[in-house]
Amino acid sequence: MAGVRCEARRSVTESADTLPDMIRSRAVIGQDDLVMLPLPTFDAFAGAGGLSLGLTAAGLPVTIAADSNEDAIATYRSHHPTTKIIEGDIAAHQFSRYKGEFAIVAGGPPCQPWSSGGKQLGQADGRDGLKHFVRIVDEVRPLAFLMENVPGLAAPGNLEHLRALISDLTALGYQTDYQILDATAYGVPQRRRRLFVVGIIDGREFTWPTATNGPGALHPIRAAGEVISRDFAVGDPNPSKVTYAKKPVVRPSAFAGLLFNGGGRPLNLRAPAPTVLASSGWNRTPWVDTADILPEYHAHLRAGGAPRTGDVPGARRLTVAEAALLQTFPRSLEFVGSRGSQYVQVGNAVPPDLAAAVSRALAQALGAEPIPVAA
Repeated sequence: MAGVRCEARRSVTESADTLPDMIRSRAVIGQDDLVMLPLPTFDAFAGAGGLSLGLTAAGLPVTIAADSNEDAIATYRSHHPTTKIIEGDIAAHQFSRYKGEFAIVAGGPPCQPWSSGGKQLGQADGRDGLKHFVRIVDEVRPLAFLMENVPGLAAPGNLEHLRALISDLTALGYQTDYQILDATAYGVPQRRRRLFVVGIIDGREFTWPTATNGPGALHPIRAAGEVISRDFAVGDPNPSKVTYAKKPVVRPSAFAGLLFNGGGRPLNLRAPAPTVLASSGWNRTPWVDTADILPEYHAHLRAGGAPRTGDVPGARRLTVAEAALLQTFPRSLEFVGSRGSQYVQVGNAVPPDLAAAVSRALAQALGAEPIPVAA
């Protein structure tokens, strides 16, 4: 193949400082050869840094990142102070000068063109970053790549575009595969399905990570209540109130239907949270029922009771910090920008724990010693 390959037939104790030169050597690495962590990584669509946090946890330090959103870049800098950041429109940058400098190219190109929650314009959407991800892989020629996106990219109406993407990446000399993963299977207390596309040089074999949480796994699925408290909030409060719907839509579950105004529904703390959306903010933000109003009101409506009016007692909207905890961001991480901008950054991010699971699998496929998963 034409891609750059890494000489890994040396001792695993070899200095990591020599790795860029090793990558330039173009020597073939076999499945049983060991490479030295850390493996330098480029996050091409970094956002607030969810994917980068997962990569770093797997021993894949992100030495260069790129993004165009000023608030997201400021957030990213706060927890990746040594990473060089390329700012601005990715289309305006060429990356050939980095050829041979990175073991891995990663990134989550803007997903709005393919999201079921958007207009689904696909390639006609100016924010579509898939072609630029392929271009970056072609210019940099890493040992492997990791791309994340919404599962809508694999929907029947978009599948031909996903197949074209796979074909373009395979033509560059990579063994390429994709999978839709549920974040709850990897310790994330949130139901969030994400599409991952992984490519690796010939001579290596990538295996998707085994679920750590759920039926048949070592640990149970985590509930939202493990990181969100009913009794006290974390972070700056969201002042948006919750009001009763004038014409409620009642479903068998109290957490379904439309019993209240706004797009944010009550949160079941005994189960994983629904997907944290980038559109959260104000009355679109999920909320916590601190006064246990929901069970009684739901039963009241099912029994034929009249809808109530006014504010819902004890209803508390999730804060940005709490939404970030549902994404498995570190509790200490602070987001930059307006409240709306912060919710967008959180909702657009890859859950770091999910990213770490895929990144560990990729590091192992490259022959690196595995990074242990915390118990």
